Amino acid sequence: MANANNSEQVKPLAPAEYHLRSDYEDQAMSGGKLTLQHRRRCLQCFGCVTALLLVAVVIIIVIATVFHVKNPSIRMNSVTIQRLEFLNNSSVRSSGDENVTLLADVSVKNPNYNSFKYGNTTTSIYYGGVVVGEGHIPQAQAKARRTLRMNVTVDLNPEKFLTVPSLKSDILSRSLNMSSYTRIDGKIKLIKVLKKSVVLKMNCSIIYNISSQAVQQECRGQGL
Repeated sequence: MANANNSEQVKPLAPAEYHLRSDYEDQAMSGGKLTLQHRRRCLQCFGCVTALLLVAVVIIIVIATVFHVKNPSIRMNSVTIQRLEFLNNSSVRSSGDENVTLLADVSVKNPNYNSFKYGNTTTSIYYGGVVVGEGHIPQAQAKARRTLRMNVTVDLNPEKFLTVPSLKSDILSRSLNMSSYTRIDGKIKLIKVLKKSVVLKMNCSIIYNISSQAVQQECRGQGL
C-alpha cells in the first residue's frame, strides 16, 4: 500500500522560468519603434517637399512662358498708288481736284500668348522731305499668336508734290522716290492689372515708276 501511495504521488512541477527585461532592452525596443516612425515621417515629409517643388517648377515654367514678352512686328506687304496721272502733264500742274490715293496692305504680327492692343495711329508719306499725305489707322487688337491685317488709305496732296524742287527731274527719270513712317503705341496685357507698353516703328522707302505705275517698297521695322 505504501508503495502504491508513493507511486500515486504527483511529481513536483519544474519551477517556472521568468525573464526580466532590463531598462536597456526596454529602451532599445521603444527606440526601434521610434526610429521606424521617424523614418516614415521623414519619407512623408520628403514626398511632400518633392511634390511642392514639382508644382513650383511647373508654375514657374507657366509664368515664364506667359510673361516672356516678345515684341510684335509690323510689316507693309504691298503698296498701290492710284491717280497720279497729273505727273504725265507736260506742264506738271495740278488742277487742285485730283484725288491721289496710296493704298497700303499692313500687317501686325503678335507672337505672344497675350493680346496686343493699340490706339489710333498715323502713317505719314514723305516726298523730298515734305509730308505729302497722311493715313489714319484705327485702334485695334491683335489676338494672341495671331497676325492682324489691315488696309491703310492715304490721301496724297498733289499741291505738296509741286513744292518739291526735284519733282521735274524725277519726272524726267520716270521714277518717284518717296518714304513712309508709321508708329504704333500699344500695350500687351499680361494679367488683369499688369500690362507692358510696346512701341512699333516702321520706315519704308517707296519707288513709284511713272511709266508702268508699278510700286516697289522696302521696309525696316523696329519694336521698342
